[in-house]
Amino acid sequence: MNVKYLSTGAVLAFGALLSGCASSPQVATVVPDCTFPDAPEVAAPNWICDAPVEGVEVSAVGSFRKTKAGVQFQKTQATANGRNQLAANMKVHVKQLVKNYTEVTGVGDDETVDTVSSDVSKQITKETLFGTKVFRTRVSPTGTMYVLVGMDSSGAAANAQAALMTSYKNKKAMWQRFMADKAHNELEDEIEKIANQEVD
Repeated sequence: MNVKYLSTGAVLAFGALLSGCASSPQVATVVPDCTFPDAPEVAAPNWICDAPVEGVEVSAVGSFRKTKAGVQFQKTQATANGRNQLAANMKVHVKQLVKNYTEVTGVGDDETVDTVSSDVSKQITKETLFGTKVFRTRVSPTGTMYVLVGMDSSGAAANAQAALMTSYKNKKAMWQRFMADKAHNELEDEIEKIANQEVD
């Protein structure tokens, strides 16, 4: 008789233990890779956090708050904001092109390379960029509009080449020092090579 009550008690205790474990499941918190800057609790497309987008060589994200002036005005302002940032990103891109070129070819000393890359980057402004377009648009839960502004690889190469050529035409002596023994026509060919490299 005591054995029967003991085994029943053991079964009840074991059952309580199991139900206690089952009642407090571990909930895994999923943290999104990217959230909206103005709504950090809401997941956003990765491009809003500067993740690369296939087919877009150089890009930037612009944004503008919700406004009574309407959606078109908001998009225009967000795009202008993105173009400002795109010019800055393009300067970095062109400096990297010059650096990669010097590493591969061995031309130019460090001082000349710095001078050339700085001069080339000064040629790039939001006004001189061409071939840019809006690739993506998204409105956050608070109404802020985000746009991805950029250019494909041919647009990036064309903009880089324009900046390189402007720098070359304005400062030929500097470029002659940079390229050492290259003739005038060879310099222009080399500038085209610099502009069309791939940047990792």
